[in-house]
Amino acid sequence: MKKHKKLILIDLDGVLNKYNGKYSSEFIPEIKEGAKDFLETLSKEFEVKIFTTRNRTLAQEWLITNNIAQYSITNVKEPAYLLVDDRCICFDGDYKKTLDLIFDFRVHWKTTV
Repeated sequence: MKKHKKLILIDLDGVLNKYNGKYSSEFIPEIKEGAKDFLETLSKEFEVKIFTTRNRTLAQEWLITNNIAQYSITNVKEPAYLLVDDRCICFDGDYKKTLDLIFDFRVHWKTTV
C-alpha cells in the first residue's frame, strides 16, 4: 500500500526564486541556489506543490527551464500540512504577539527599512 504524503505548498516568489519586490507579469526571476535540493528533499516525505498567483503558463515554463517541472502548480490555498512563504506569520494562539509580529514584519529579501 502506497503511503499517503502530506501536502506542502511552497511559494514561488521570494522562496524559490530571487524575487526582490520588483514584480513583472512577464518575467520570473532566476531560481535561488539550493531551491532544487530543497524541493527534492521535501518531496521524499511530502507531496510538494508550487503556490503562485502568477500566470500559470509563465510559471510552468519557469519550472521547465529550471528542471523542476515534476512539481505541480496551484494558485489555490489547498488544505495543506504546511505553507512555506516569505510573507507569513505563524499564529501561536497569542493575538498580542501576532499583532507585534505583523507590525514589525519585514521580508527577508528587503534590504532597506
